[in-house]
Amino acid sequence: MSKNAKETFSDARTGPPAGTTAGPAPAPAPAALRARVRSLGPSMTRSMQAVAEAVASDPAGCAQLTVSALAEHTGTSEATVVRTARLLGYPGYRDLRLALAALAAQQESGAAPAVTVDIAVDDPLADVVAKLAHEEAQTLADTAAGLDLTQLSGAVGALAGARRVDIYGVGASGLVGQDLAQKLLRIGLIAHAHSDPHLAVTNAVLLRPGDVAVAVTHSGSTGDVIEPLRHAFARGATTIAVTGRPGSPVAHYADFVLATSAARETQLRPAAMSSRTSQLLVVDCLFVGVAQRTYETAAPALAASYEALAPRHCATAPTSRRTTRQEPRP
Repeated sequence: MSKNAKETFSDARTGPPAGTTAGPAPAPAPAALRARVRSLGPSMTRSMQAVAEAVASDPAGCAQLTVSALAEHTGTSEATVVRTARLLGYPGYRDLRLALAALAAQQESGAAPAVTVDIAVDDPLADVVAKLAHEEAQTLADTAAGLDLTQLSGAVGALAGARRVDIYGVGASGLVGQDLAQKLLRIGLIAHAHSDPHLAVTNAVLLRPGDVAVAVTHSGSTGDVIEPLRHAFARGATTIAVTGRPGSPVAHYADFVLATSAARETQLRPAAMSSRTSQLLVVDCLFVGVAQRTYETAAPALAASYEALAPRHCATAPTSRRTTRQEPRP
């Protein structure tokens, strides 16, 4: 996003969009490096891609190189090497080298990754359950620790007073958007989730001050999500971004940025899975916060929806013994 474009849309509002800077994310585990390169690769420059691909394909060799040697090996500069290390989640090149050495040692030993790192192809199902449970818990803890409560409070206030709420997301983030929409609907708010990019833009251009638009995108660079948020921002709607990368393009058009955990992505657990957990936590925080602020209207609306749906959750129980499946006739 160009500087001029950002300034053009910012001038239409009071002050620049908030939340365009990010705090340091926890360094990813060594075994997550390849998945992180795949995830971030499209947003990197070509020179940074060269560095990222080198360290992911040959961790043992690159772990032996100084920053100058790696820059020469990849035909880049020392500054590019350092920027790549930071983009991959490491405070500096020294930390990346340590992770590369650990990954190389792990590969050489052939040992299964530790419980906090990865899921091996041959892991027993019991280990898979334990590892996923551990990672889910860690993702939730990281998200809670990283949430900016000022940004969250502002987003809750905007939603609580909204005339209408539009939510944009595609893929797994679209499912999270649908979850937020149905939660808000059940407490009496007018909310719609849009995963079709054409419908999203069509609705966004009709928004106005007093409306709220929410963008859900882990990468923060999904064009089909950024475009409708940009239109909503330009028309004066309050805008909220739920993203794993607070400094990404989507934040240029967001009044409030809610950061999700920089997920510990692994080969068998891509971003679409790991980011969803932290996104759902943020959605629940928004929902509960709005319900608190609108309790006098939210509580009766929620009770009415429970009452209306109760008959649909009452299955007819068998009157005698357990029903058995009939064998198909020949």
